[in-house]
Order: sequence, then C-alpha cells, then structure tokens
Amino acid sequence: MSPLPPFVLLHVPHNSSAIPASIREQILLDDAALEIELLKMTDHLTFDLFARGVASDRVVRSPVSRLVVDVERFEDDNVEPMSTCGMGVIYFRTSSGATLRRPINTSERQALLAAWYHPHHQLLASATQNILDQFGQVLLIDCHSFPSRPLPYEYDQRPDRPDICIGTANNFHTPVDLAQSFVEAFRADQFTVELNAPFAGAMVPQRHHLTDRRVAAVMIEVNRSLYLHEPSAEPNANFNEVATRIRRCIVEAMRRSH
Repeated sequence: MSPLPPFVLLHVPHNSSAIPASIREQILLDDAALEIELLKMTDHLTFDLFARGVASDRVVRSPVSRLVVDVERFEDDNVEPMSTCGMGVIYFRTSSGATLRRPINTSERQALLAAWYHPHHQLLASATQNILDQFGQVLLIDCHSFPSRPLPYEYDQRPDRPDICIGTANNFHTPVDLAQSFVEAFRADQFTVELNAPFAGAMVPQRHHLTDRRVAAVMIEVNRSLYLHEPSAEPNANFNEVATRIRRCIVEAMRRSH
C-alpha cells in the first residue's frame, strides 16, 4: 500500500460505536434499537480503511460514538444547522427522527463536551500544528463513509449515490485545484465521484480556520456498499482492494496538485 506523504493528517471522527456505561442511561433506546441506530450512524471500519499502517501521530480519531458527542458539529447549536433536527453536537434524535436521548441539564452538557469534544479538538489542533512545524504544510483528510441508501435525516435524498464524495471546506482551505485533483484521481481509478454531494464540508481546526493557508483540507466519503456488508457492518470481500485503491488515489491526488 502506497505510503502517504508525511504532511497528511487523517481525521477519523465517526468510526467508533462505543458508548460509555456512564452515558448509556441518557439514551432512551433499548439495546436492540440502539444497535440498529449504531449500525446506521457509525462510519464502520473507516479507521482500517484509511489509516491502516499510518503512524499514530498522523491520525486523530474519536474514541466514542457520535451518539455520545459529535465532534464534527459546531459546539454552539445556534450556528450548527443539524441542531434544528435534534442532531447538533449532542444528539437528541435518531436518524429517523425518533427520540434518542432524555433531556440533559447544563452541567451534563458541559460534562459531555469536557470529556469528549474539547479534548478531541485540542488533539486535532495540536497534531495539525506539529505537522506544520515539521513540514510547513498540512493536508487534513476528513475520513468518512455513507450508507448506500439515504437515511431519513439526510438533506440529500437522491437514491443514485456515487462511490466517492469529495467534500471541501472553503476556497481558503480547499483550493479549487486541490478539490479537482482528488475528484480526478478517484475517477481515474474507476470510482464514480461527486463533489460536495451527497455531503459537503471538510474539517479544519478552529485555531487555524481562515487564518493559515498552509492548512489544506478535504473530506473523502466512501459509499459503504463498496467495502461493507451493510446489514451487519462486516467487511466484504472487496475491503482490502478498496483500502488499497483509496490510498493510491490520495497519493495520486497529491501528485496532481503539486
């Protein structure tokens, strides 16, 4: 498998399905319903898909499920679009709109953020800065997957989903030529690719957001049907091949963009 350039930082926010016992009592779903929701909402095996063999200081991953705290949401619900459907930084609704979590008070909310959200963002900012200090540039790749059929909460309900979605942060952190290099690299490897569809965006640490052009960012979303048996979230027979191709496409995209 092709080695990634040393200035690449992989961000894997939704790979975990872990819910600490201390948080479980906040979740109102029974065990069977919770298992189904985790099957739908977890970006299963994205750590293995993107980061296998990558040095630990080049990967930042969340240790808990997004149902505990979603580290990719804005902390302030007033500026987080998904908060309007009960899926802000702390989820209160499931992917189908059912009640997920009991109401929590301010101290419980702050405890969740202090335990999982703030440490994650501090780690992401520190890892970004460390690579900047070493190489003078960072490419932060936001590593995700998506179900082959849209979930009810998703804005984009079109059934014909691509193999790969490339997401962009903004022109400051995702120059047009960088985004196009990723689209072209994946298409050249015979993937179907869309830009910012069915999902858009890419993570940039707040410390560097719109202040440091040396921090570039793209999101790569992989259709789960390529590498998973979706009903069980077990890897399918193509898993290793898809992982190899993704790594190859990232390396090729970097070659095209330089």
